[in-house]
Amino acid sequence: MNSVTQLLILAGVAVFLILRLRSVLGTRDGFEQTPVTKTAPSRRSGPEFEVIEGGPDLDIVDHVPEDSDAAKALAAMKRTDPSFNVTDFLGGARSAYEMIVMGYESGELSDIQPILAEDIYESFVDGIAAREDQGLTVESTFIGVRELKLNDASFDESTGEAELTIRFVAELTSVVRNSDGEIVEGSTKEVKRQKDTWVFARDMGSDDPNWLLVSTDA
Repeated sequence: MNSVTQLLILAGVAVFLILRLRSVLGTRDGFEQTPVTKTAPSRRSGPEFEVIEGGPDLDIVDHVPEDSDAAKALAAMKRTDPSFNVTDFLGGARSAYEMIVMGYESGELSDIQPILAEDIYESFVDGIAAREDQGLTVESTFIGVRELKLNDASFDESTGEAELTIRFVAELTSVVRNSDGEIVEGSTKEVKRQKDTWVFARDMGSDDPNWLLVSTDA
């Protein structure tokens, strides 16, 4: 048998083995789980149970009770806007809370105006103006948010309007000084615990991802 004939025989064996392996393993593209050998189900008398794939959305039930009205509202929000994530929103709300509190305390509203509803912004402006009229200034140091809880959620599917009610417990130091620089309220050393319940709203059908603060101490 010459070398050419031997090569043809070996090539034929190689092709046969490749085809045989493909018929058993299949082709793979990227990451795939190792195939699991399925055994035939045992025969059993009595009713058959339907297997329901998936389970509760942990991004929802980690924050509100399963099957509550709030959970249903959050699920509807996520159907309307698949990019919405409850956990991510609460992380953003934590940061927004500090920005808003410190913006009001310092009297600097330009950075937080885009996340305030018009009536909330106007009430902040009035409060700061009243402070200035009395010659008062506020000095605050924000220590941190100690508690944050999603109290409620509502969603109007006809309008796309979503509202989330958040309870904050924060710690900060704050003093109010008069025009002479004397402390008339608060202490630079005493830590004050502040509790707020705020409502944020957004049109879930809008391209604008920003939530607005629409109510304080709800």
